[in-house]
Amino acid sequence: MRLAINIDHIATLRNARGGREPDPIEAAKVCEAAGARGIVCHLREDRRHIRDEDVRTLRNIVKTKLDLEMAATDEIIRIAIDIGPDFVTLVPEHRRELTTEDGLDIIANKRQLEDVINTFHQHTIPVSLFVNPVDSQLEAAKETGTDMIEIHTGEYSEARTKRDQQMQLKRIRRAAKLAKSLGLGVNAGHGLNYVNVTGVAAIREIDELSIGHAVITRALLVGLDRAVRDMLRLMRRQR
Repeated sequence: MRLAINIDHIATLRNARGGREPDPIEAAKVCEAAGARGIVCHLREDRRHIRDEDVRTLRNIVKTKLDLEMAATDEIIRIAIDIGPDFVTLVPEHRRELTTEDGLDIIANKRQLEDVINTFHQHTIPVSLFVNPVDSQLEAAKETGTDMIEIHTGEYSEARTKRDQQMQLKRIRRAAKLAKSLGLGVNAGHGLNYVNVTGVAAIREIDELSIGHAVITRALLVGLDRAVRDMLRLMRRQR
């Protein structure tokens, strides 16, 4: 299982003071050197953290793979095609949200997603869809022509009781198996941390975990290199 690190929060800290530090580009280099197999960034419509120039520079320096999270808007699609990330992850986006709060409603937006995915495929850019662990949404994802999905692990991460957590983990496990049986690549992420990651990391059908907030906040105490290595160590114990 691979670990991809989302560096959005490094950019958030930088933007809070309006300067150049901390530098998300240098952070990406540290993450890769520590063993991360991918760098994730979300170019939002409001540019609240990652900026256009960040993505362009990341495209030039990332040695593993660059995953550009994005809403399927005309402006961001044009930028993504111009930059050419290793793949894009389409997510829902709302101005008032603190972070991505839910999976895409693929069933309701199937035709639009088909068109967007086809556009990216014409430029040889693979696509992932951020989706809730719901059978009907996964089946609709397959029908759009997407290359992979990222299972939204938010409800699992926010579970307050052991029973609820196990129920949500069962949903994720079932979704991962279904997605694999449909021939899709399977990633997962949202809210995973050093306590709850082990349950998801044990699911063999999941190819990659995307983690940001937990790693960046731990890095404030122990350093980014160690924070990445600690997360990898927890993941590898489950394999």
